[in-house]
Amino acid sequence: MNTEHEDNLEQSFHSCIVTKNIMVEMRDGTRLSTDIYSPDTNGQRSLRTFPCLLQRTPYGKSSGERPDEAEFFAKHGYVVVIQDCRGCYDSEGGFTKYTDEGEDGYDVLDWIGKQTWSNSHVGSYGLSYAAHTQAAMASLGPPNLKCMWLDCGGFSDAFISGCRNHGAFELRQLTWAFREAFESRDVQNNPQKKLEMSNVDPHEMFLNLPWESPNSPLRWAPDYERYLLHIWEEEQFTDYWEQIGLSISSHLNNFSDIPQIHLGGWYDTYAKSTTDNYLQLSKTKNGPIHLIMGPWTHGGRSVSYAGDVDLGPSAPVTGNLSPDYNHLRLTFFDKWLKTNNKSIGQNEKILIFVMGGGSGNKTAEGRLDHGGYWRSEEEWPLVDTNYTHLYLHPDNRLTQDPPDSGASTSTFRFDPENPVPTIGGNISSGQPIMVPGGFNQHESMEFFGSKIPYAPLSERSDIQSFETNPLQYNLEITGTVLVKLWISSSALDTDFTAKLLDIYPANQDYPNGYSLNLTDGIFRCKFHQSWKEETLLSPDGVYPITISLPPTSNVFNKDHRIRIDISSSNFPRFDINPNTGENPVKSRHKVIAVNTIHHSVLYPSHLIVPIIDRNI
Repeated sequence: MNTEHEDNLEQSFHSCIVTKNIMVEMRDGTRLSTDIYSPDTNGQRSLRTFPCLLQRTPYGKSSGERPDEAEFFAKHGYVVVIQDCRGCYDSEGGFTKYTDEGEDGYDVLDWIGKQTWSNSHVGSYGLSYAAHTQAAMASLGPPNLKCMWLDCGGFSDAFISGCRNHGAFELRQLTWAFREAFESRDVQNNPQKKLEMSNVDPHEMFLNLPWESPNSPLRWAPDYERYLLHIWEEEQFTDYWEQIGLSISSHLNNFSDIPQIHLGGWYDTYAKSTTDNYLQLSKTKNGPIHLIMGPWTHGGRSVSYAGDVDLGPSAPVTGNLSPDYNHLRLTFFDKWLKTNNKSIGQNEKILIFVMGGGSGNKTAEGRLDHGGYWRSEEEWPLVDTNYTHLYLHPDNRLTQDPPDSGASTSTFRFDPENPVPTIGGNISSGQPIMVPGGFNQHESMEFFGSKIPYAPLSERSDIQSFETNPLQYNLEITGTVLVKLWISSSALDTDFTAKLLDIYPANQDYPNGYSLNLTDGIFRCKFHQSWKEETLLSPDGVYPITISLPPTSNVFNKDHRIRIDISSSNFPRFDINPNTGENPVKSRHKVIAVNTIHHSVLYPSHLIVPIIDRNI
């Protein structure tokens, strides 16, 4: 670049020029509506070119914080391009979630590179679906994409986490589809459809599962009904799940080798995708690739709490890193899109927020003071991880001692008509049915499916809890917890769930203690041999399964206990297994399963826990 251009890049601008609803043509002729925010150069715009930033969204390019963000970046010397995804708001075509975004993103990047105001250097940014769109176009290796900031999104493998989850289906996809279908053109432009859909009670929708066409709550928006029922029915691992937009891991060879930041939260739906993407890309690309993992729920990077849990004043991403989130991202984009700013910092490969260490009292806002702090790391998983086995025992103990009995089991009845209610966890887009984050695992009116007398979940007969003795010292767990079980069932198929908890002792604010959920997972047993084929269970069989929990980072204080809760449902976070071997979205009847966990010398069910010993 010449010196004159570099000087232009260093300027800030008092205002920006907004050009709305430019229709950019895709390779198939479909035109997508696009807004452009340009630095106001006092009439000299045609003489200058700028680096560009791109965001593609299904949520409306003029809604939310998008215009303010775009204006901020434009005033700092960028042309910002925001585009409605295909079939959304002012763009033409039909909407299919996730799988149309690769080629459309590639095409708009190509278009940007040909504009007179562009210097052909483009960065991308965006939260959630706007991170999925980035990952999809990067899977095609577009030549003028130079850096990316992916915020809480970009599937590493949507079959394993985010859409399906080790065989089960994440029902947050239903709440997302219903909400966005209501905002779609099909509904908003038709008063009768809008009226009928507005009369649907979301809670009632979840009492009448599964959905089927043509009578589903999405029937007024056919595009949404079509893709939702398809992705729900696709329960085996087929080529469908390896499409661009659903799997970065299937497209690593072509994925853009550019600087990128992957930001996520321990209580986010995409905690596993975010860390897996960092792990895979940092091993295969020159990057540089960075990882930031905070304690947040989905998109909660600017607050100090997650659900009912307060993580302290440093928890927001900007707490110790930058005055605000826009300036934090600006530093990154300036470094990689403005050639004379290579001296800017951001050298840490990994920043993680370690939760825990708080007083355990109730804050003025009524939340649990759980606490936490930021820490820099060089590798993921952490280089000094001590993978420790904690074994399940028949008296509900969890210890490092292997079982010594010849035959030992824990058995419970799983009734699909009475599932365990979801209380917090790794959820996004679940409202008003699901609430994300950390909570005391106690039923209440706040949580869908809770029933009077609103007891602790641990008192349910279909939950088996295993916990350590009170800890003699503070103990940190950071990484992925694996729950390796040997199981049996009276049913042809069933699920097993696992939830890791930090058990607080009683105090004045919490006289019964506090059972804090950290991370949870599920496994659908008919896939115990392969995700590609079903193998039904035999009543006299004993089967090994592994439930991989989304990663977390937490200090268990002295006198706390580590607990694992094992059951067979977590609803409405996951769909309910009918125990018949049928696909839940197609099954019309259910049976009760008698499910057994084995914990003996021959079948030593256990956790593999990533312990970090740094004299905390």
